[in-house]
Amino acid sequence: MDNTNLYKSWKILCWNVRGLNSKKKWDCIRDKISESHCDVIFLQETKKENFDLQFIRKFCPPSFDCFEYLPSVGASGGVITIWKSHIFTGQLIYNNEFRISVEFSSNLNACDWVLTNVYGPCTTSGKILFVNWLKNIDMPDEVDWLLHGDFNLLRRPSDRNKSGGDVNEMFSFSEAISALGVVELPLLGRKFTWSNKQLSPLLETLDWLFPSNSWTSFFFLEQR
Repeated sequence: MDNTNLYKSWKILCWNVRGLNSKKKWDCIRDKISESHCDVIFLQETKKENFDLQFIRKFCPPSFDCFEYLPSVGASGGVITIWKSHIFTGQLIYNNEFRISVEFSSNLNACDWVLTNVYGPCTTSGKILFVNWLKNIDMPDEVDWLLHGDFNLLRRPSDRNKSGGDVNEMFSFSEAISALGVVELPLLGRKFTWSNKQLSPLLETLDWLFPSNSWTSFFFLEQR
């Protein structure tokens, strides 16, 4: 039996948009979504407390018709995950102040996997709470899990273009990732994902992609 048609390549777009309330951004975001040919979208720092499909239509192509979101606290934070219902069935399985987790089932082959959209806090006290929560996530080894988002944390000194950074934070973050048993997938393209936009900018890598070993084995090995 030829299984070729049971599988489809699909893409995820993850983006810290730094606010969705500006009309000037909507066309730019929609163009980037169309250009990427993605099927699932992670957005962080939406700075928006509520979403409905009518608002999502302002910056998403109409094929993106399902979503789950974590509201911002005032004008701070907020994440949303948006997907195409003709490709995936999605169900929210967990949310807290740091993340939303959606379990997806492919409409092509009934394959199940969990996708977690993260936006980490910027304050020192918030980062401590975040890392303690992160390292205590109890995700079964057999679950195909993708952990992705803006963690607002560095893993190593080379994740910034200038000397400095909190080494203790880096150690704690890496320790939490090791405790989860996930692997780091390098991001392609630019080395850094954040800039302070100064004349002599500070550049840092704060966005990370961590699949579970189960996810990596299935999607990267079996599908090849």
